[in-house]
Formats: sequence, C-alpha cells, structure tokens
Amino acid sequence: MNIVILGLSITSSWGNGHATTFRGLVRELNNQGHEVLFLERDVPWYASQRDLPNPEYCQTELYTSIDDLEQRFTEQVREADMVIVGSYVPEGVPVGEWVVKTAQGIKAFYDIDTPVTLAKLERGDFEYLSLDLIPKYDLYLSFTGGPTLNLLEQKYGSPMARPLYCSVDPELYYPEMMECKWDLGYLGTYSDDRQPPLEKLMLDAAREWPEGRFVVAGPQYPESIKWPANTQHIHHLPPSEHRKFYNSQRFTQNITRADMITSGYAPSVRLFEAAACATPIISDYWEGLDSFFDFDTEILVARSAKDTLHYLRGICRSERKLIGERARRKVMNHHTAAHRAQELVSYAEELMSVA
Repeated sequence: MNIVILGLSITSSWGNGHATTFRGLVRELNNQGHEVLFLERDVPWYASQRDLPNPEYCQTELYTSIDDLEQRFTEQVREADMVIVGSYVPEGVPVGEWVVKTAQGIKAFYDIDTPVTLAKLERGDFEYLSLDLIPKYDLYLSFTGGPTLNLLEQKYGSPMARPLYCSVDPELYYPEMMECKWDLGYLGTYSDDRQPPLEKLMLDAAREWPEGRFVVAGPQYPESIKWPANTQHIHHLPPSEHRKFYNSQRFTQNITRADMITSGYAPSVRLFEAAACATPIISDYWEGLDSFFDFDTEILVARSAKDTLHYLRGICRSERKLIGERARRKVMNHHTAAHRAQELVSYAEELMSVA
C-alpha cells in the first residue's frame, strides 16, 4: 500500500511517546513492502531536539501550516491507499477535515491517547478531534481496547473502531546479563494520579523492608517527596538506558494512569518493554490486564505493599526467571511493532473487502 501518516512527530522523541510508536510501526510497514510518507508539523520545541531527523524507512516531510500542507501534499493525500491522522497533531481538526475531504482511499484516525481524547471530548475540548469528525473517518485506531471500542462506534459514531495498541521494538529491548543493582525498580515521569499507588505499592514496601534495594527513575518529582533511605531516585533516564535499567533489577513495578485504569484495556509501552527484557512485572490491577498477560504465571498483581513484599521475598530465583521468560514469549508472539503493522494492514483489507 501507499500510506500517508500525519503524526505528532517521528523525528523527535523529546517529551512524547508518539515518535517511538510511529518509528516502530512505520519501519515494519516498510519491511512488509508498503511505502510511507510521514508528514510532521515543524514546531520549535521539536526542531532543536530531533534525534531521528531522516528515518531511512520512510519519506519524512515537515510542513509549516495547513496552507503549506495543502499546497505541497494534496496530490499525495488524494492518491494514497490509506491516510492516517494521529492524536495531538497541531490543528488536528482542520487537518482532519482536509484529509477526509481530499483523500480517496481509507481515512483513519490513530488515537495514541484514547482515554485522554474521550475525556477532552466530554469537556467540549476539541484540540485535535471533534465530535463531527469521528464519523467521517473510516477507521478509528485506538490505543485502548475493550468496551471503549463499542463506545467509539455506538456513542461517537465511528464506522469501525479497532485496537492498535502500543508495541515494543525487539531490537532495542531484550534480556542481557547485568549486575543486579535493585530488587524493584520503577520507570515513569511524576504525575499526581500515579504517585499515591506508587507510594502504596512500592515506597511503603521499601519502608517496611530496609534491606531491600529500590529505585525510581523519572523527572518532575517534587522536592517535597521523602524517599525511603533504601530508594534511589534517578532524575532522568534517556531511552538508550532503558534496557540496561530493566535488566539491572530483579522485578519491575508498573503503575497505571488513572484515566487508563478507568477505561481499562490500555497497556503502557513500559509493560511490553520490561517484559521483552524478561524482567518480571509487579503491576497494579486494571480491567483487561489479563487479556495481555496471564496472572501469576506471566505477570504479578499487587494491591498493597504486603503483596509487593510477598513477591519480592517469597518468589525463588528459578520461578522469577520463568515468569519473566513467559512474559517475554507473550510479547514476542503478540506485541511487537511487526504485529501492529500486520494488524493495521488487516484492518485496511477488512475495509477494502466491504467497499
């Protein structure tokens, strides 16, 4: 297929998770024989932070305005087999209106932020998607599955809503023999809604087990946080260090944003990255988690510090390794970027078959 994607960014992974998602997806689409043109708004905060200015697996073009977009790329959008507009694209509503008016092929919206998007729509915040625009897209690709897909079709009028979850790049995340520095680690930027469960599941466990070794990696944590004496805080960990981080801990902690818990069926990329490193995961609970990993054998669910400590101190090394290996096998079989590319193509074929 000939595919055009208008996304937040593929050239810069600074301050956004979109670039990583698009890079893996587009690379695998290219590997499978499809041609991709990626159109990205040229904005100053990414201009100085482009860690991949010219991806080798697609044609990447920057545009400065909607007028610039229309003048330079109308023909490509009109002739493409599929045009995808991503969430958080600047001026996403007028961009989307232009796409659905211009494109003759499949018109899709890729929501990498589905729970956030739906909350914004309910507030009347149409930053990059409007209620009128949803039914005009042939396909709504969602980072969130489960009941949200029915909601998108039945309440918001999407002709076809399908999951296109985050994924992991097996070339970047895999097991390595490392010195074990920590018993439990957590990777994530500070957020008000994640801090209480982090305290409850991890930091309280650290306080109760002074002999344990804990680490939290991520920016924007307030100076007022009183870290337990046995808990290290790493202020910034670049993506290039993530694999080493996961491979240097016995277990890793997963904490989910409140809106993701409310919607359910919304795995974070951190889940797949840790699992790809065969590091066993201790996660908070949310609806649909067991549709990605089997409880107890592939992932461990904690509802209290007591649960966390039970896993840390009660699971032997051989069982810990088995849990990590089973989770890695699940991810390699179902949640790589290559799987997402295949799923996207299958949705396109589904639409073409009924056209």
